[in-house]
Amino acid sequence: MMLFALSQSLLFLTTSVVVAAVSAHRCRSQPGDASFPTSHQLAAFNSSIDGRLINVAPSAKLCMTLPGGCTDAEWQSGIFRDNIPGAMLQVNWEQDYDSNPPSLCFRNSTNCGQGNVPIFGVNASTAAQIQAGVRFAQAHNLKIAIKASGHDYLGRSTAKNSILMWTRNFQNITFHDSFQVGQKIMGSAVTVGSGVGMQTLYMAAKAQGKIFSGARANTAVLAGGYVQGAGHAPLAPTLGLAADNALEFQIVIADGSLVTANEASNPDLFWALRGGGAGSWGVIISATFRVFPTFDAVLHTTTITVNSTEDVRTLSTLHAQHIFDMDPLHPGQYYRWLATPPTFTGVSETHFPNTSIEAVNATLAPYLNAASELGFHFDVSITRSLVNDILTGLVPDDQGGVEFISGSRLLSDDVYRQNATAVGVAYKLLLDGGVSVISECLVAGGKVSRNANISSAVTPKWRTAKTHVIINLPWSESTTPDKVEAVREDMTHNKVPILAALAGPGSGSYSNEADVREPDFQTTFFGPNFARLSEIKKKYDPEDLFIVGAGVGSENWDSDGLCRVGK
Repeated sequence: MMLFALSQSLLFLTTSVVVAAVSAHRCRSQPGDASFPTSHQLAAFNSSIDGRLINVAPSAKLCMTLPGGCTDAEWQSGIFRDNIPGAMLQVNWEQDYDSNPPSLCFRNSTNCGQGNVPIFGVNASTAAQIQAGVRFAQAHNLKIAIKASGHDYLGRSTAKNSILMWTRNFQNITFHDSFQVGQKIMGSAVTVGSGVGMQTLYMAAKAQGKIFSGARANTAVLAGGYVQGAGHAPLAPTLGLAADNALEFQIVIADGSLVTANEASNPDLFWALRGGGAGSWGVIISATFRVFPTFDAVLHTTTITVNSTEDVRTLSTLHAQHIFDMDPLHPGQYYRWLATPPTFTGVSETHFPNTSIEAVNATLAPYLNAASELGFHFDVSITRSLVNDILTGLVPDDQGGVEFISGSRLLSDDVYRQNATAVGVAYKLLLDGGVSVISECLVAGGKVSRNANISSAVTPKWRTAKTHVIINLPWSESTTPDKVEAVREDMTHNKVPILAALAGPGSGSYSNEADVREPDFQTTFFGPNFARLSEIKKKYDPEDLFIVGAGVGSENWDSDGLCRVGK
């Protein structure tokens, strides 16, 4: 594992990272503040946690320390970046574009700033070390960042001038034939550490003859921010959201206590942890989820390249008109358009559980035949296998080391039933405006809708949704900070409103794949649950130790989560 040992550069911080100090009661302690921990305090803390305090550096800076640097393959590998404490999957979240001067660090940089990367971190191997880290942060008024893998579309797993709680080493997996909460038997389950990635868990479940509702991404972590945001999945229409299947959490809260949250113990916190937003409640050590007997599934993939956004409009409208054809089979589908100038590439991956290839072909024939009649012909592949193997092989690694931001909306059944043509029009408009990727994820309906009776913080918009649509806007390492800001403004004020208009008044969004600058995130991400979430936040984190972008409580802090705003 590639780590920096605690060094003199950490113990004797220079003024190069100093931020102007404001009154201590309004801001977190920062380098140069009298309240910032001294070298002796840091050394004593390091000793108290068995030497697990580490320097944290931007991924590009770490690459500079390796013989020959990082290869292109390593730089772009989500698995490789998982093992770097300061790395995010999207390297733009490591950058501080907004300070004057900006603090940036790229592979071709001659001078690397610390950016939005924590200064030091707890490379925890035990819950006790996380507890000590949280208490140290509380005692010294430090900002906390929590990270398992850095698979985070909103940049909440990193923060400048902060201390990192890194849970990557929590790799425990325990299967239960009959998990019990209080006096209630919950059935088959798995308890998983907050560092375990999806691929690892799919294979472990396969060995037990089990499957669970989890992400298609390799580096997403089931017991982390994923479930706290709700957790959509290819199998969600059949098994429900990840949050719907969570049974228990072991979590370190703001006072440093390790507590159990389930229906019987701390039920309000349990409610909030299922859909109330990533990073706002504490440091999850492990979580327990329902598992199900595994089964075979059919993966149906289509690919097509078209020459214009008008073709995209035509095919997306047709797809929207036929989306309900699949309902009897309860599939999960990822329908994507990628801008590949001067062409556009459409890829659709559909997961059909517990069915036959013949049934799948018959279900999709009306859509594919209608496209053929319009002159569009897809490359098609179809395979039937154990669902664990399909999900493991689908994305063997996640692409990292790139710069982009996202925006999203949940689209209801009504959008498709009443105005399917508007879907195609919106996608054309977005691609014409420079959006690089449109991903329409059919990960709702079915069991997600039927689980509306579950009491959790999942926004009710999930229960009436048909799809989750996410869009990306990219830039490159050479893009200047002012142009980066222009891209961010374009997403918030131009691109997301196109999706919002398509979704209709009072639209909602999946908080894990969205615009961190969402103007009314309280309503868009949490809906009617926000008021109760705020009360639970005050109970378990009264001093706002856990603040992330567009998270509960962040409305009272600046965009860096370092200083309070308002009264």
